[in-house]
Amino acid sequence: MQKAEGRKHRLSGGLVDAVRSAVYFLPSGSRRLLPAVCLLLSAFCLLAFGQPGAPQPNSPLYGAAPAIGQASNGLPKALKNVGIDQRLNEQIPLDAVFKDEQGHDVRLGQFFNGKPVVLSLVYYTCPMLCNQVLNGMMGSFRQVSFNIGEQFDVVTVSFDPSETPDLAAAKKSTYVKAYNRPGAEANWPFLTGDEANIKRLTEAVGFRYVWDEQTKQFAHASAIMILTPEGKLARYFYGIDYPPRDLRLGLVEASQNKIGTPVDALMLYCYHYDPATGKYGAIVMNIVRVAGGMTIFLIVGMILILRKRGSRAGVVTREVKT
Repeated sequence: MQKAEGRKHRLSGGLVDAVRSAVYFLPSGSRRLLPAVCLLLSAFCLLAFGQPGAPQPNSPLYGAAPAIGQASNGLPKALKNVGIDQRLNEQIPLDAVFKDEQGHDVRLGQFFNGKPVVLSLVYYTCPMLCNQVLNGMMGSFRQVSFNIGEQFDVVTVSFDPSETPDLAAAKKSTYVKAYNRPGAEANWPFLTGDEANIKRLTEAVGFRYVWDEQTKQFAHASAIMILTPEGKLARYFYGIDYPPRDLRLGLVEASQNKIGTPVDALMLYCYHYDPATGKYGAIVMNIVRVAGGMTIFLIVGMILILRKRGSRAGVVTREVKT
């Protein structure tokens, strides 16, 4: 803590020295703008130091850190073996065979074509949670400028081996129409499969679920995963609400910055993915560095402008006197 405070004091001292230097070089008639410069600097500092910490996970099945001890987690018996174990950088089985909405056999690798892929594991007759996962995905997709089929693809797989391609086709029709952008029909497959291939995929991504005989439903967690173009797990986003900023940054990182803009690169410098929460949190010191650099750039630019104006004013004054 003392070291962190020391770094903040040193950074603050450096910015103060920069302001003092700027004041020294300002033309005397322009120093009345000093309060505006100080106000601008204060705004940048408040922006930097006022950043919130990393957000907490929005799924009740996950905490920011593993608990210590043997205290009960209060979960019902059906949920004790349910969860998601992150397998970051692990390869999924691209040779696993499923059926598409028309009932044709397809390999999972067919849907990895040089772009990052968003993977969702649901079952189509789920009465509530799976629909919320798909709704959250679709809502986030509609809020980012990236398009399915252009910057990324999507694959949705049912983990219920009893479900049929007809169910998949009906579910796909609903969400492709709601997304309402070209490219989704061909690049957002809804797949079904047999138990062996489903197990290969769910185990590869760490997705644990159980059949609850009492409710006649699957007990499962909620999350989506982002995979690299090679089929390696890059990011997990928990819950049913996926912030568009996090989704966009995850896709940019999974593509190794092959998609996105320089602004995305700057955002990735200031925000870091936290596997414990499945979210991007602010890196305060990086934000301070960016804010400090922008402040110094603006001060130097203001000095140059004011000196140029001062030189022009001096020339005009001499011409008037002559």
